[in-house]
Amino acid sequence: MHAQGKKSAEKTDTVALFKGFAVSVDLFGLAQKAMGSYGQYEAALRINLKDKYFPIFELGLGETDHTSDVSQTTYKTTAPYFKIGVDFNILKNKHDIYRLYFGLRYAFTSFKYDVSNPTVTDPVWGEDVSYSYSGVKCSYNWAEIVFGVDAKICGPFHLGWSLRYRSRMSHNNGDLGNTWYIPGFGKNGGNNIGGTFNVIFDI
Repeated sequence: MHAQGKKSAEKTDTVALFKGFAVSVDLFGLAQKAMGSYGQYEAALRINLKDKYFPIFELGLGETDHTSDVSQTTYKTTAPYFKIGVDFNILKNKHDIYRLYFGLRYAFTSFKYDVSNPTVTDPVWGEDVSYSYSGVKCSYNWAEIVFGVDAKICGPFHLGWSLRYRSRMSHNNGDLGNTWYIPGFGKNGGNNIGGTFNVIFDI
């Protein structure tokens, strides 16, 4: 009798494996593009498995049209990128309206850029020359460590944010050396810390 009573008192998580999915858009990349010379448009599809595991696919379009105030060099590119990975809900109560995530991503982009400068001084002859290159091919692979939060606001409407640490895995900088901007990754040689602010519809 005692064993039966103990067994009945135990709480079993009977939540179904598939709990739905969520679609989201990132507002931080839009603001970054509006206020600066580069940014991205990004959306994501996230699958909910038992409110614990969240496989996710992120697809974006990164772009820049930047002219240096110092060198007058212009750099342009517009290209897609994708990220695939998984988030883990690390809250003790997995079924709360709030979620705290730790996640990992693999990211990739293949892109072309244009670069030009109207006047560059030749270091040997001292003459002013110009240069222009179009369609320089590059590719980047990188990994991201993600820490994020989202909260239910009303019905299926959620808001969330994430911090991301990016680490380059492999790359091809093309024939001209270092690129100025990598779609989805950010400014080359800049801070490896990024983030998102997401509007989420959890269905």
